Amino acid sequence: MRIRDVEYHVVETNRALIGRGGTLLLLHGFTGSHATYDGVLPMLATDWHCVTVDLLGHGKTDAPRDAARYAMREQTADLIAILDGLGVTEAMVLGYSMGGRLALGLAVEYPNRVRTLVLQSASPGLENAQDRQLRAARDAELATRIETDGVADFVAGWERLPLFATQASIPETQQVKIREERLNQRASGLAGSLQGMGTGVQPSFWNNLPSLAIPTLLLAGHEDQKFCGIARDMKDALPDAKYITFSNAGHTIHLEQPECFGYAVRNWLRIRGGTK
Repeated sequence: MRIRDVEYHVVETNRALIGRGGTLLLLHGFTGSHATYDGVLPMLATDWHCVTVDLLGHGKTDAPRDAARYAMREQTADLIAILDGLGVTEAMVLGYSMGGRLALGLAVEYPNRVRTLVLQSASPGLENAQDRQLRAARDAELATRIETDGVADFVAGWERLPLFATQASIPETQQVKIREERLNQRASGLAGSLQGMGTGVQPSFWNNLPSLAIPTLLLAGHEDQKFCGIARDMKDALPDAKYITFSNAGHTIHLEQPECFGYAVRNWLRIRGGTK
């Protein structure tokens, strides 16, 4: 799908439900793709028209050389154009990690286009300007290393991060699939994503939360204490939010506890989703 001079890879599931159950837009995390939610999509596509997207610089979507093209506001505009192209006026939005930050940005920028939010292991960004500067500098260094050393070298280090230690519990076949998804990325796309929409350069949405009236489900794995804390703080700030934590799971709940994750999302959407 050609969107604002960029070729996006967009996959629709069960379009017949677009006018009945409503549309669910699913956004993956950094180094992911539309395949991120393959394990839980069957639980969701029975009730809703599902749209999975390879975000800018990821998967089969174009990877522009200009880092400014990856900015949060640019990518939220892309998502609106994608929904317009599919004839969707309002969507439920599920986002994981980087995709969760983007989902929240979409809701802040276009609140009339988002019916409900599901944010998994996500944050509204960094409140402190100095923290943002430090994070942006680290992300810029990482982007340079990715382009210099290549994706395979980066993935080897990325998979050793404590954030993903709990993925050791998932079946080996699934681990291989995740690794292939990461290895199939392009260095220029990952670098552009870090430089244009990394946590350090994205706007902080903490001040927007109290006025964001969209029903929001916050999900975090019990072993991912950093994002549990962020989710609790977000729940306190949002006017209409529910927080669920998952035992025996870390950052990637949809991989580590797919059935529980799918059940929680499906129940929330049945209660708070649908169409107006």
